[in-house]
Amino acid sequence: MQLVKTQRDNLLRPLQIVSGIVERRHTLPILANLLIRKHGQDISFLSTDLELQITTTADCGAGADDVATTVAARKLLDILRNMPDAEVALSLSDKRLTVQAGKSRFQLQTLAAEDFPTVAEANDYAASFALPQRAFRQLLGMVHFAMAQQDIRYYLNGMLLVVEGEKIEAVATDGHRLAYCNTTIAGEKFARQEVIIPRKTILELQRLLEDIDDPVQIDVAPSQVKFRFANVELVSKLVEGKFPDFNRVIPKGYNKSFVIGREELHRSLQRAAIVTSDKFKGVRFLVSENQLKISANNTENEEAQEEIEIDYTGESVDIGFNVTYLLDVLSNLKVEQVKVSLGDANSSALITLPDNDEFKYVVMPMRI
Repeated sequence: MQLVKTQRDNLLRPLQIVSGIVERRHTLPILANLLIRKHGQDISFLSTDLELQITTTADCGAGADDVATTVAARKLLDILRNMPDAEVALSLSDKRLTVQAGKSRFQLQTLAAEDFPTVAEANDYAASFALPQRAFRQLLGMVHFAMAQQDIRYYLNGMLLVVEGEKIEAVATDGHRLAYCNTTIAGEKFARQEVIIPRKTILELQRLLEDIDDPVQIDVAPSQVKFRFANVELVSKLVEGKFPDFNRVIPKGYNKSFVIGREELHRSLQRAAIVTSDKFKGVRFLVSENQLKISANNTENEEAQEEIEIDYTGESVDIGFNVTYLLDVLSNLKVEQVKVSLGDANSSALITLPDNDEFKYVVMPMRI
């Protein structure tokens, strides 16, 4: 029974979309597969790891039959990647999927579609709204780097999304630094909703969303969030737990501040970071009248020193930071200048954008 007949690239794109979350080794072998459903000309590809589910559709079905099967996602993707851009046919016979293009022919084992576990979708959503893909992708890009990776405080291994009124806030923290960004939704106003979206979901969204004005539809339920854009539907479970009160973490009332070129500061920190070690990533900021001095050293008595002219006339500040946390924010911001605000040597630093209160980045000090 023929499933698909189309040019290779028409099949490769949807497979690349759904294969990103498939893990090669899993306690359930069927989760290494993707579910292929065909209804006449319409064909859908679905993958899941039981926490996150991605579905995409294409109109490259062959024949009028309705059929469903599952096949190893990585193998099918690798086969198509290595084929020339020619017409490809997928057909199903005797529990085996045949992939054929020109004189190349592969047969892959399948598992029954009815055994494939899918994420049960929520019946009711507390908030539903749409944003341009460009705006939502930028919102994620401003905070994602501050998410924890494998923290025992599981609620930090994700991003907090807050919807209230016409405002959407995104927050991420690993306990050492915090990134905050907000944007507005034109039109509807919503009662306050707070959800923690898992790290893996955020990284997949960044991979799949495009820098275009086409909308992404976002539906928020108490235990689930759904994203729909182009021919993609992504359903994710949420992280349970209480996210820290980020408003208490963001410093207020700092009066020692200066504006500096993002690129200049980024390059200086990259150079200073060369002499830091994997065990100790500390750099020292000495802020004095019209000057920022950056220094770093290591156990081998090697030193780095950078001096940058700044417009600053306040009290001197001598403070240390983990250079990785500063490089992360500077490499993800796409602006010409940043504003650095400081308290004292024991207080967190606040990095913002000049004349813009949509973005805030807080980084804790480090003993040097």
